[in-house]
Amino acid sequence: MSTLSYVNVFAKDIEAQNVFYRDLFGFKEIPEIRSPIFRGLDTGKSCIGFNALDAYELLQLDEYSDTQGCKFLLNIDVDSKEEVDQYVPKAVAAGATVIKEPYETYYHWYQAVLLDPEGNVFRINYMM
Repeated sequence: MSTLSYVNVFAKDIEAQNVFYRDLFGFKEIPEIRSPIFRGLDTGKSCIGFNALDAYELLQLDEYSDTQGCKFLLNIDVDSKEEVDQYVPKAVAAGATVIKEPYETYYHWYQAVLLDPEGNVFRINYMM
């Protein structure tokens, strides 16, 4: 069976992005894979990686380096509705922007939609 190991995010400031998600959600950094152009966080089920923009060239993706718009959505699951409500102001204090305040979805999740400090979309979810 295949599994998702990483979601990698191209970031202007990999250290700042790493610190934002590490400190906000308590994810553990993976020091063994730290490099000048990469940081990684263990989320407990999979990992988030932050690639410096230099990685576009390394991966021969130069022609895609200036693409605009939302290209992915990180979903961070928590254990209760109260935790969703608690994380939102913490995220804002750390530099995030709220796009949609916590709400109950038609598929019975309680979630908030935010942008991280670099404008990447992420949701904080509780599956009811």
